[in-house]
Amino acid sequence: MRGDCASNDKLTAVHPAVIHTAPEIRARPGGWPGMAARFRRPALQAAIDAVAWTCGLLMAGLATSSAADLLFGPGDLVIVCAVTWTAAVLAGATCGLYSGRYQAQTGAELSAVLVSAGLTGLLLEGVCQAGLLLVGGRPAVLGFAALVGVLAMITARAAVAAIRRRPRRPAPTAVKVIVFGAGSAGTQLVQRLAGQPGARYRPVALLDDDPGKRRLRICGIRVRGGRERLAEVAAETGATVMVIAIAGGCRDGQVISQLITQAESIGLVTKVIPRVEELVAGPLRIDDVRDPRITHLLGRAPIRLDLEAAAGQFAGRRILVTGAGGSIGSELCRQLHRLGPASLVMLDRDESALHAIQLALHGRALLDSDEVVLADITDAYRVREVFAQTRPEIVFHTAAVKHLPLLERYPAEALKTNVSGTLNVLQAAADCGVQSFVNVSTDKAADPVSVLGTSKRITERLTAHMAAAFPGTWVSVRFGNVLGSRGSLLGSLSAQIAAGGPVTVTHPQVARYFMTATEAVQLVLQAVAVGDSGEVLVLDMGDQVRIVDLARRMADTASRHVEIVFTGLRPGEKLTEDLLGKGEPDHRPRHPLVRQVPVPALDAAEITAISHLTDPDEVRAVLARLAVAPGPEQTTGQSVLPGQPEKAETST
Repeated sequence: MRGDCASNDKLTAVHPAVIHTAPEIRARPGGWPGMAARFRRPALQAAIDAVAWTCGLLMAGLATSSAADLLFGPGDLVIVCAVTWTAAVLAGATCGLYSGRYQAQTGAELSAVLVSAGLTGLLLEGVCQAGLLLVGGRPAVLGFAALVGVLAMITARAAVAAIRRRPRRPAPTAVKVIVFGAGSAGTQLVQRLAGQPGARYRPVALLDDDPGKRRLRICGIRVRGGRERLAEVAAETGATVMVIAIAGGCRDGQVISQLITQAESIGLVTKVIPRVEELVAGPLRIDDVRDPRITHLLGRAPIRLDLEAAAGQFAGRRILVTGAGGSIGSELCRQLHRLGPASLVMLDRDESALHAIQLALHGRALLDSDEVVLADITDAYRVREVFAQTRPEIVFHTAAVKHLPLLERYPAEALKTNVSGTLNVLQAAADCGVQSFVNVSTDKAADPVSVLGTSKRITERLTAHMAAAFPGTWVSVRFGNVLGSRGSLLGSLSAQIAAGGPVTVTHPQVARYFMTATEAVQLVLQAVAVGDSGEVLVLDMGDQVRIVDLARRMADTASRHVEIVFTGLRPGEKLTEDLLGKGEPDHRPRHPLVRQVPVPALDAAEITAISHLTDPDEVRAVLARLAVAPGPEQTTGQSVLPGQPEKAETST
């Protein structure tokens, strides 16, 4: 939350004498002005309640007694007012009406008002029983007075709330906006914008797909229909922005994506409000609208896997992560660190990456502890040495080279790191008796046609081979494109847009599966709990997203026009990706969003026999051969040349 009070340091600098003469005031932000503002509202509420009860009592007396029975002199009136005010304020304070405990115009406040009215009536009845008759002193008079008092208290509170929430004059340059969503989030947003002087945005219309809200008005702004009327309402009101006011916006990513597409088609700029988690955890407010994030454009809600069962398997265990400085490895280390392992060994060949992850975990990075290990997985002796020293029980293998175009040019690097390096880690893990091993793969390993895909498919088969030869759980997981990872497509697009363009995309129809780093890490952790040894786990990531659509939406946020250029396909690229290869079943025995696919094993001796190869064409051929298990149902993966319409990817 954002405070409005002045700091104590500022108060000390401006009014040092106040600090010495009245130290009790120093603890209250703002000094005397702050105290006055703090007590002004409760005092006003108490005064209103007292007047309401006094008027109610007098009206009740007039309504139930003859004029001759009401002998009011100045002294009698003072006594009636004093007693009534005391009773009303005492009852209201007892019920917390003046402590800021209740939000205005809520059921909780109404209940407190009713209880306060009853308590006030009892106090006044007690006064009458004690011998001080108040305007008749009969129960009927007090009952009628209570009714009038309650109505007056409620009416006064409603009037004050209406005044506080009255529309204020927006800024002269305020942008006219259409708010989509008339639920709690939309209501709060409109109230904040309408009641905030000088607001940057001025709501002029509300839209909601719920037919039951078609007659609803919020701060005088009417719900004018559903999304089908967006173009018509925008033309009538002159709005240039649509704010999507769905507090759980990422819960229904398909709705968000459709709304953004529709708004863009009629020339509206789209904004979204912060998510509920951000409103709760950070300083953001409901009116802090912003541009949609890429996660809003995925067309699906972020996937949440139940990790409660898996979490207990990591506490008190010795864990090792290879590639710990990478995008997935670093996020995995952050999540594992919170689960309380006995030790968390982070291995990487990039010393700067190790420095960054240790700094993120501990707030310091001296690089002098055994938890950070500088090593290259292509060095078999060094890998065995690390495993012998640390004796991990669980291993997450994320280290790899992954840039498809480079590996097409230098396939021997894929053989050296992705294949032979993974075999080094697998063998070292088996030698020290690892209980669980998770190999991170890619969706390009399903019916692979690139060097990256064939090399990662071989790692899946090698992991399955270890599952057949050694005890424990040996599994692989397949990812789509991870949002925000180093060298990712979206990072490249952002850089091109920031540079003014052009943005390069290989083909108008190229599409990819996307997932967030959180989803990727959840799948990796879930693999330990639900995966059967020898399987590959594949997360259901919804529909593929066209890269050109992402590029256009990102380019639309730029301050100037950014051109999109199609460069043509490159060797090894696909038009679309596959999550499952030919012959792989869509089997989900443990979780509805996680496919568990058996993998044919590949003998480690096959890799030892080819580890010396360096000729690019020879390496490509042998990787393609070893990626496919022998059998009539399998086909050999082949590289795809530019110009073949069914294969493509993006170029950045």
